[in-house]
Amino acid sequence: MLITMPWRQIVRRLPQVCLGLVLFGVGVTLMKQAFLGNGAWNVFHEGISELTGLSFGAVIMLTGVFVVLLFIPLKEKLGLGTVLNAVIIGATVDIVSPWLGEPDAMWLRVAMMVGGPVVIGLGSGLYIGGGLGPGPRDGLMTAINRRGVEIWKARTGIEVTVLILGLLLGGTAGFGTAWFTLSIGPLVQFFLPYFTLPAVD
Repeated sequence: MLITMPWRQIVRRLPQVCLGLVLFGVGVTLMKQAFLGNGAWNVFHEGISELTGLSFGAVIMLTGVFVVLLFIPLKEKLGLGTVLNAVIIGATVDIVSPWLGEPDAMWLRVAMMVGGPVVIGLGSGLYIGGGLGPGPRDGLMTAINRRGVEIWKARTGIEVTVLILGLLLGGTAGFGTAWFTLSIGPLVQFFLPYFTLPAVD
């Protein structure tokens, strides 16, 4: 299923969606460079990266393509935002990581770890609310939500499942992983209503 709308609507929504995706990538990078534990999906991405030798960003993109295939049985709509998600987030992580570096100060690392999910939650609210299609991973969340499960419950359940798979693949976890897993669902649910644009008739 494809999301279709007039091109004027796409142009209007595109800046919000792209900003949200960039913020999402920045949030991922904050947690990654804090070295206090990645979010569940990124524990999974780390495990795949270690096994294959691919860059972190490349693994994010390839995982996105695979997850999009799950949209078919879930009957989730695919849109421009879905494609941009895989490209922009992965690219942002690879671009921002060297610039951010590896801070030594523990207070800064803790701040990055705590702030990462907040930035990701804000970014998710922006790009999902833009209505150009959910990202591959968030498509799973919204598909489950449409079946009667609250956003925070759907997101938290997905995060826990992916975390277990990531650990089995050799990814590493820490306190930041627990913080992300518990906080991201409520954060997305908090931000999403503020940025949801009216549906196109």
